Amino acid sequence: MARRLFGALIAASGARSIDAQTNDLLLTSMLFDFAANWTSDTILFADAATTALEPPHGVKLRAVTDTDRASMFTHTTEPVGDWALECDGVIAATGGLLFHYNPPYGDIYMEVAAPYRRRGLGSYLVQELKRICRHTGNIPGARCGVTNDASRGALERAGMLPCARILRGALATGIRDWGLGIGGT
Repeated sequence: MARRLFGALIAASGARSIDAQTNDLLLTSMLFDFAANWTSDTILFADAATTALEPPHGVKLRAVTDTDRASMFTHTTEPVGDWALECDGVIAATGGLLFHYNPPYGDIYMEVAAPYRRRGLGSYLVQELKRICRHTGNIPGARCGVTNDASRGALERAGMLPCARILRGALATGIRDWGLGIGGT
């Protein structure tokens, strides 16, 4: 009955698109049945291994203060996090955990300032954010864009592995019946 009910939901709601995570088998199946022109621009990551990365020389993890926020490096893709990596007195990276949409999963995010990239800071920060997440009794997770090789590498070095993709597809303007008795075009 899933296809019939999903078709009725689409018809009643007027939805024009569908998002699905490939680790949700039923919703992914509905996306393939009802959507066209689907795309994927996001990879989801699960915590797969505990790592023991050492902090790069001169780097320490600390909480971000209100004073820090006033003089923070410009973030281009992620918000300023609650945690920072300080390198010789300068904040070189920030990151945090989001719990607002999928508890008990903590969605790890981070950004490294351009002059400090390719030094292992991102991987170390992800490792420490995983530790903080687990310490609060939650489960670490993350996501990144499919073309963001640097972020993907940092996540993988910190023990995160791809577990799914987010798919988005456009729904037909009318729902095909396919003999399901749901009407439409």
